[in-house]
Amino acid sequence: MRLFGLIGFPLSHSFSEQYFTDKFQREGIKDAMYRKFPITDISLVPDLIKCHPNLKGFNVTIPYKEQIIPLLDELDETAKAVGAVNTVLCSQFSVGEKPRMKGFNTDVYGFRQSLKPFLA
Repeated sequence: MRLFGLIGFPLSHSFSEQYFTDKFQREGIKDAMYRKFPITDISLVPDLIKCHPNLKGFNVTIPYKEQIIPLLDELDETAKAVGAVNTVLCSQFSVGEKPRMKGFNTDVYGFRQSLKPFLA
């Protein structure tokens, strides 16, 4: 089963787990699940990935959107320009290999889209 999730601390305010559980069910995606991972320190990310080899990606929330960057193997151009990451893709090319992590920032796209109606 593919695993996706959310890292940050605290996460009690987050509705992401329920949102994605409902989305996967609604869209008939049976081989995926989403969990919250309330980590108290960004240095715990490598252990999190090691403990969950089926983790394919995760969202990043406060306070780790900037702190995650040094742990990543690659940044997309938007995340690099903004200096913050809210989505990480984990790719593992062979069994037992350490996954590569690429960071993205989708907040910029969402913010831009929310402004479009006001610019017309």
